[in-house]
Amino acid sequence: MPEVSMGTHSCMRMRHMSMHMTTVMRITTIMITVITTIIIITTTIAATSSIGTVIPMLMAANRAGPPTASVTMTESETGALYRLMTWLSPSFPVGGFSYSGGIEWAVEAGDISDARSLKDWLAAMLADGSGFCDGVFLAHAHRAVTDDDDRALRDVAELAAAFVPSRERQLETTAQGRAFIEIARAAWDCEGLARAIAQCDGAVVYPVAVGIVGAAHAVPLPATLFAFLHALVSSWISAGSRLIPLGQTDSQRLLAALEGVVSGTAERALYASLDELGAATFRADIASMRHETQYTRLFRS
Repeated sequence: MPEVSMGTHSCMRMRHMSMHMTTVMRITTIMITVITTIIIITTTIAATSSIGTVIPMLMAANRAGPPTASVTMTESETGALYRLMTWLSPSFPVGGFSYSGGIEWAVEAGDISDARSLKDWLAAMLADGSGFCDGVFLAHAHRAVTDDDDRALRDVAELAAAFVPSRERQLETTAQGRAFIEIARAAWDCEGLARAIAQCDGAVVYPVAVGIVGAAHAVPLPATLFAFLHALVSSWISAGSRLIPLGQTDSQRLLAALEGVVSGTAERALYASLDELGAATFRADIASMRHETQYTRLFRS
């Protein structure tokens, strides 16, 4: 009996120890799970905090800062640019596409046959021909309106109309001048424009019309002059590209190649006096005269 009791007692002790160990293991497992959960939560919070910090930083880096004075334009500057781009655009209805300034005859006569010969012809017309003279007339008309000098404006308008070398060129510049003023008064009228136009006796040629309207709208003279010469050479290139003919890429190359001539002519015309007026493009003047009797014509000049 004592041996049985001792065996039973030993079994009970072993059972209690086994239960104790099981309980310890369960508690350990629960603690490990809790610790793992805490680590995951802590990591998630840290990551969320980092994302919350990084996102505003990225947004701040990508957000445009306040504009600086060097990259902004004033209201008057944007208005002037908008008007010039409109007035001297090919879509402004002055009929510039109808005139070639004698280029049509020069193509038929063989003076102009490719992009290179057209470039040389236009460079001469710009620097030593009608381009320079028109620039001088525009500059003096603009200054006369700005200074409220009615007499000077009348004198410039009269001289510019008399300076055209042929009948067809006279038609070209006066028709475009009249159309420019009519559209400007209808869509872009402003104070002082009607008065300035009234000071001109007779027809107003195209460069004088641009100078008057630009000054009445307080568009700066240098920008007006440069934009006018750019529009003038663009119109000549358009005529030449249809007559030779030239492709669109060659036409743009030609316009790019003449940028320096346009800039130089604008600078000279800006500071030239009326006594410095003059042209040496006799062949271009003859072309505009011969065009009057040319048998087959696409253009009016």
